Amino acid sequence: MTRILGIDPGSQRTGIGVIDMAADGRCTFVHAQALVLLDAADFPSRLGLLCEGLEALLEQWQPQQIAIETVFMDKSAMSALKLGHARGAALATVVRRRLPVSEYEPRVIKQSLVGRGAADKVQVQHMVRLLLNLLPDAKLQADAADALAVALTHAHMSATATRTGLTTDQLRRRR
Repeated sequence: MTRILGIDPGSQRTGIGVIDMAADGRCTFVHAQALVLLDAADFPSRLGLLCEGLEALLEQWQPQQIAIETVFMDKSAMSALKLGHARGAALATVVRRRLPVSEYEPRVIKQSLVGRGAADKVQVQHMVRLLLNLLPDAKLQADAADALAVALTHAHMSATATRTGLTTDQLRRRR
């Protein structure tokens, strides 16, 4: 069994999703939450909260692998910059523990779960629920669902890599 922690970085909320992947590639839900960073006094303090919260979750859930979403330009340059800072804080936190990190573009995550890179959030969340056998009425915060999607993408890519003899990096480059 391999435990994967998925991260959907954000400067206001960072989604965390933890799954277990069996040797045959089947995944089971372990934990999901959003680290809410809005209570911090300023932006640097938000990054501190992100690092502290992630550190506590790494200690609690003991993942063997980390998967994180890459930055994309959606809104303003300032939003992308803040997102990049949050992503960097998360990466620094997990790299300090010497955990292997895999990075996935939003388009690849959507394609992996829904079958098309332009899928909307509702479709992605629906597939997360299906793939993890979660009840339709179970509460799942949006950022946490996105983090589970990142973890599931890594699980799928890892299982495919194992079957083909390729690395997950090689598979991502082929898409």
